[in-house]
Amino acid sequence: MVTLTAPVRPRLPRPKRHPALLTSEEFLDWLQNGIHADLVGGRIHLQPPANLRYADLLNFLGHLLASNIEEESLGELYRTSVAVRLSPRETFMPDLAYFTNAQVARLPETHAPFAPTWVCEVVSPSSVKRDTEQKFAAYELHRVPEYWVLDPRKLVHRFYRLHVDVLEEFAEDADRIESVSIPGFWVKRAWLNPEKLPTVKSCVAEILRSKSGKGR
Repeated sequence: MVTLTAPVRPRLPRPKRHPALLTSEEFLDWLQNGIHADLVGGRIHLQPPANLRYADLLNFLGHLLASNIEEESLGELYRTSVAVRLSPRETFMPDLAYFTNAQVARLPETHAPFAPTWVCEVVSPSSVKRDTEQKFAAYELHRVPEYWVLDPRKLVHRFYRLHVDVLEEFAEDADRIESVSIPGFWVKRAWLNPEKLPTVKSCVAEILRSKSGKGR
């Protein structure tokens, strides 16, 4: 009598993680308060301290937009304080990120596990390539409805909105940029010069007048 036995299969080694790359979960475990960094393609990119032009423009737009969101009860605006996990190796800390009320209701305490409705990055010499290439592609892939890229040095500001599956530029030559994803919010291009910033109060008043039909 012949006994048939199944052939012994060689045990395959377990796949090893890439030693130089982090997962988003590892990055989030590593991240601490006060650190501004992005995980791009599994690699950490630390953001150096902001220069004054960068900080002034970011402060102005952040206060202006926060006033509009609060006035209309539209949701929440976060500034470099919320990590946005987009994929297993992509987690960003946008300069400004707007979440609708419906999105805020889904946010856990530690990070945002989905893309915001509106994102703004103020580029610096060290971040411009990431903001306009790798992060741009990731925001597009994960269907961020609107992405603003502001350059406080060259004053070349670009505005993108999602069309089907692609972020397309809009308001290229417009003096007034109207958001497509934040109801009632707009800015004048002239307001976005960090060396000639108007007061937030005067800009808020102008936006409110336009909503009431008294000025445009």
